[in-house]
Parts: sequence; structure tokens; C-alpha cells
Amino acid sequence: MENTALLKEVREKARYWLSDTYDEETKKEVQKLLDNEDPTDLIDSFYRNLEFGTGGLRGIMGVGTNRMNIYTVGAATQGLSNYLKKNFANLDEIKVAIGHDCRNNSRLFAESSAKIFAANGIKCYLFDDLRPTPELSFAIRELGCQSGIILTASHNPKEYNGYKAYWDDGSQIVAPHDKNIVDEVLNIKAEEIKFDGPENLIEILGEEMDRKFLEMVKTVSISPEVVAKHKDLKIVYTPIHGTGVKMIPAALRAFGFTNIINVPEQDVVSGDFPTVVSPNPEEEAAMELAIKKAYEVDADLVMASDPDSDRIGVVVKDDKGKFIIVNGNQTALLFIYYIITKMKEAGSLKGNEYVVKTIVTTELIAEIARRNNIEYFDVFTGFKFIAEIIRDLEGKKKYIGGGEESFGFMPADFVRDKDAVSSCALMAEIAAWAISKGKSLYEMLQDIYLEYGYSKEKMKYIVRQGKSGAEEIQQIMTRFRNEPPKELGGSSLEEIKDYSSLVAKNVLTGEKKKIDQKITSNVLQFFTKEGTKISVRPSGTEPKIKFYFEVKGELKSREDFEKAEKKSELKIDSIMEELGL
Repeated sequence: MENTALLKEVREKARYWLSDTYDEETKKEVQKLLDNEDPTDLIDSFYRNLEFGTGGLRGIMGVGTNRMNIYTVGAATQGLSNYLKKNFANLDEIKVAIGHDCRNNSRLFAESSAKIFAANGIKCYLFDDLRPTPELSFAIRELGCQSGIILTASHNPKEYNGYKAYWDDGSQIVAPHDKNIVDEVLNIKAEEIKFDGPENLIEILGEEMDRKFLEMVKTVSISPEVVAKHKDLKIVYTPIHGTGVKMIPAALRAFGFTNIINVPEQDVVSGDFPTVVSPNPEEEAAMELAIKKAYEVDADLVMASDPDSDRIGVVVKDDKGKFIIVNGNQTALLFIYYIITKMKEAGSLKGNEYVVKTIVTTELIAEIARRNNIEYFDVFTGFKFIAEIIRDLEGKKKYIGGGEESFGFMPADFVRDKDAVSSCALMAEIAAWAISKGKSLYEMLQDIYLEYGYSKEKMKYIVRQGKSGAEEIQQIMTRFRNEPPKELGGSSLEEIKDYSSLVAKNVLTGEKKKIDQKITSNVLQFFTKEGTKISVRPSGTEPKIKFYFEVKGELKSREDFEKAEKKSELKIDSIMEELGL
């Protein structure tokens, strides 16, 4: 009965898309869905409206309310326009900045959005071509805009596109604005979208903004003298077909590096991502060509960025000469360790500094901060929550870095989103610093573990597409809430944190405490007596449920590193088996 009612609802929604409000090509595609005997695609295309998650609006391109297309993008832009006009009614002029990545339809969606903003009397600054997400964030602040958008689906496969919305501080939109904008968007009918705005309200951004952005990126450098000594460091870099193709090599040169080695096949800007299935530097397959090039030239460092250049992938050579991908937790550790160490050496720590990490990111970052008397904050997944902390503490305390396990880091606050442009340049500097001390980045990572304790992290995800998939993911979360594990990896469960209720419960004593967060989130965390941490959360931007594992280990010398790694991997595999993963 429920399926019959759902099918009736989606058919009604689809038939509305056959009206004259929609273009002929869209109507043809909708009619095909209606005529198909199998209603699966029809249901997936219309069973809901796309909503803002941790990364904004994101979905598969195609016709329908649950797809990325000119009308869902148009409704989002019209709704955002309406909200901006209400929120900033006191301003003589409301301004927005607009960027886009390399994906199919990204330029179309960006230009269409610019016309919609202009039709609503809002001044637009539209980049002349694809640009990194961090540069869009920077431009919002530089131009004094009230908002901004970038058309990108980050690291998702080629069939996806997305729409990230930003506020006046250059951060992705958070509560209450995110929910208020969604409410505006839900009230928009297609015929209410003002598609044709005046050209005189659209200003094109080009090289001048690039120059200003790169000048700020240069300020991230901490040890220019080290770079000068090792400027010929062999750096292999790949943009994986995306927006980093010009700006990241330019940032490396701005720092002073001269030996930047490209991966020609992946310098080709393309929304089809011809050399990879998924343009995600987290995945080994996406890094294969860069690693192959590294072996060819005997590189000192390999780096990659995802299509919108907010994620950074790092590959280093281990003690056996093998190039290995450094995971996102380790990347963040290297950044935080380097920044704090250099500040200590310079005597520039004033006691008001802080770092930020997400709750699923390694606890070693918190340990480094604690031992150096630096405040740290835990936030939900998404750099908008890191930016929210910065906004709350602006003018009171000094931000010195923040990151998350999913290959994102933000080394300075002139950008308010994860920033692979600045991060790639700074990581190259860290590699040069390690060499100046007679070490590799691999050995520096071992140094961190020896000083602050060893841990091993791993992430596993389960993909479940469509409406049935979303329901299955919710069922998994419900099962873990109602039937939590009693032990993990041979260690008794000690604490459960449920961020949907903001309650932390000590399993051993029954004591409950409130978790200090402004809003709730559908995340569960389990902690054992041995220090194992497991986090479970549905993705806010993809049809996935993610499991994050962190186990503690013992490391007394470099020679024991491989043994500690293998032991921890076996423990994580054992826990996965216990959980049925």
C-alpha cells in the first residue's frame, strides 16, 4: 500500500514537469521515466527534493526533484536570493560570488545562477573559468559579499554535480541559515524562478583575483629559508582533471619550489574524468598514474587534489622505497605537528592559539594540542563547523590549523573551507623541512607517533542507492543505537556518545553527560577501555554509511613501526568482523 501511494505521488510530481514551464528536452526525459514499466528510476528521480547536507546540494545529474538540473539549481538560487533579500534588506546592494569546477554542466549551472541572482537585483561576481573552492571562499571575503556559491560535487564520480552555498564570512552555510534557505527553496515553484537577469549586474572575475589569492597563500609559509635551500625538491602533482591544474603549481612556485612534475594525462580538464572511475585522492586507483610518475622520476613527494581542489592527497616513500598514500588523519597530524613545532621554535606561541578537528578525526591531534597547552575543539564533519568556531572566536583567539580525516586541511583563516591550494604548498615546505633535518616525511610521521603515541585509523563505507538505500542506512543506525556492542577488539565498551541526543553515557557506571555541541547530528561513537574509538554516521553528501575506526597501539622504536601497523590492522579487521562489516 505504501509503495502504491509513493508511486502515485511521484507520478503526480513528474507530470507537473511536463508543463510548459519546463523546456522540451526535460519534458522528453520525464516522459521516458513515466513510460518505463520499471518505476525505480522515476521514484529515485522524484521521491524527494535535494536538501543541503554537510556539503550543500549534491546529487546525480538528470531530470527530477532529486536530481541536479537547471530547475533544482534554479530553485536553490531563487530560494537563496529570496533569503538574502530578507536577511540583508538594510543594504543598498547585495553581492554574491560564483565559482565552478570542471564537471559537466558546472559552467551552465554557474551562468544560470548568475542570471537568476541578477534578475533578483543581486550583484554577481562570476569567475571567468573553473577555479578552486578555496579561492571562491577567499573571493567572498575579499569582495565583501553576503553570500557565494560554487558548482561542484567535490570528489564524487562523474554522474554527480553539486551546489555549495556560502555566507558572508566565506564559510559554507550553517544553522539557522541552512534550514531557513531550504524552507525558502521548498516553497519555490519552477514558474517563479527568474531565469533572465540583466548582464550589467554580472561582473567577471579573472587573473586579478588569482593574484590576490596567491599573495595570501604565500603568507602560509613558515620556513621560506628551508624552501630556498631545497627549492629543487622533486614534487609530482596531479589535479585529477580538476581545478588545481593551474593554481596549485602556481602556489608551489609562489613558495619558491621549482621542480614541479606534472602527470600529463590528468592535466586534461574534463568532467568525464577519463583516467579514473572516481576522482578521489583517498582512493588508490585515482593515485596510480601519479605514483607511476613518482617511480619514474624518483620523486621526493607526490600530491593530488580532487576536482574542486579542497582535498589534498599525499604520497610519501617508506623505508623500503615504496610510495604509499598517507591517510587524512596522518596528513592532518603532519600539518599540526609542523605548525606547532615551528611556532615553539620561534617563541611565537602566546597562549591564545587553538586548533580544530572533527569528531571522527584522530585523537592524536587533541593529544598534541594538550601537551603543548593549546586549546582544541571537536566539531561535526564538515569544514563549515570549523569555520563556525573561527567566527565565534574572531578577534579573541588565534586559529593555527584545522583538519578532518577525509583529506582536508585549512592552514589559515583567510579561507573558510578546506584548502588544497595552501595545503599542497605547505606540505611541500614540510617535506623540505624534513629533508633539512636528514629525514623523510615517513620518518617524521614515525617521530610524531614515538613522541605522542601510536594509533591506526581506517574508514569503511557501505553504499546504498535510492530511497530503499536511504531506509536501509537508517535501519543500520537504529540497530546500533538499540543494540550497541558490548566489547570491541577484546576490550570492554566504556562509553557511547550519541550526537542525535547529545548524550554521552558511561556504560560501566550508567552516568550520562551532555555533549557540548550547538546542534544534533546523526552520529554514534563507541569508546573502549583500551582507547579504541569507532564512529558511525550516514554521509551528508553521498548515499553511504561510514564507519571510522581508530585503535591505539604501542611503538617504542622506528624498528617496531611495521609490527605495530600490522597488529593494529589485524585488530581493526577483527572489529569489522565483529560488527558484521
